[in-house]
Amino acid sequence: MATAPLLTAMPSGGLLELRPSGSWTAANASILEQLSNDVMPQLDRSSTIRLDMAEVRELDTLGAWLLEKITRRAVLAGHRADVVGVANNHAGLIEEIREVNRHNPAAPRAPNPIVAKVNDLGRFTIGARGDVIAFLQMLGSLFMALFSILRRPQSLRLTSLVYQLYRVGWQAIPIVLLITFLIGAIIAQQGFFHFRKFGADSYVVDMVGILVLRELGVLIVAIMVAGRSGSAYTAELGSMKMREEIDALSTMGLDPVEVLILPRVIALVCALPILSFIGSMAALYGGGLVAQFYGGMGPAIYIARLHDAVSVTSFEVGIIKAPFMALVIGVVACSEGLRVKGSAESLGKQTTTSVVKSIFLVIVLDGLFAVFFASVGM
Repeated sequence: MATAPLLTAMPSGGLLELRPSGSWTAANASILEQLSNDVMPQLDRSSTIRLDMAEVRELDTLGAWLLEKITRRAVLAGHRADVVGVANNHAGLIEEIREVNRHNPAAPRAPNPIVAKVNDLGRFTIGARGDVIAFLQMLGSLFMALFSILRRPQSLRLTSLVYQLYRVGWQAIPIVLLITFLIGAIIAQQGFFHFRKFGADSYVVDMVGILVLRELGVLIVAIMVAGRSGSAYTAELGSMKMREEIDALSTMGLDPVEVLILPRVIALVCALPILSFIGSMAALYGGGLVAQFYGGMGPAIYIARLHDAVSVTSFEVGIIKAPFMALVIGVVACSEGLRVKGSAESLGKQTTTSVVKSIFLVIVLDGLFAVFFASVGM
């Protein structure tokens, strides 16, 4: 039967004899903590500590550790500590506790900086290889699903496609209009501010028209779509993956790519060219307002100059890029969504990764298209 724990302290000159008794177990944790704390001040006033455990009836890890703390406190203070009267059935536990945290772990060796850099490069290469494989797998699955839709058009989920078009396209128009309008206005204002020094105010219209229609219009819209719709795709598919809804679709005999991913990617491919056109027009309008109120150029002059400066080719270059950028955004967003594990941390990580990769690949793709169009004379 368990008895209440006690810790009797009997000082005698430079000797302090401690006699624990009763049940030193976790059931009496609060009492044991108080007993050990009460005796600590007496340890500093004694040169020798003698711990007599003959009357300890029950002992577990907590009790053994509290008694070990007493002896260690005495040793750290430079005093002698002896433990006597340990019962045979407690000796093993006492020895085990005595070895805990006795040796400080060796300090890790500083890695060779060259080896560390090579190691980081290798890990990055392996990670990039995995990303490329995941991208190509998703792209192949999309084309297989599209081929299946072309063979059986009735299997296309038209309701889902229209809903995704509404979310990706129609609901994105206000923010696209606002951002591109401001971008066009800022470009025109900076152009007038700097070109005026050289008396080349009229060339601001050329800069705004060509830059917006060929590059910035589609690029800014693609970046906004990657941050707005791409992240939403990753979060939605990641949440479905966490709740095992995608596995349930496969169990029911349905293709998750055809049901969930293909409508999203088709909606993105259809919506981005339209948003790019709307964004380009808003940017040109913003540039026109700045030209009128800041540059003193009337609307008729601005439109005439814009007509002379840009051609249909500039518009075509921008619009041709849009579907490819949309495809890249959709594939990256969906593939990252399917790579989510079973935690909220993984969902947040993959969503962030999706946006970063999409924006990076969109900019790289824009650069490749710029080189290509320059080589073919467009």
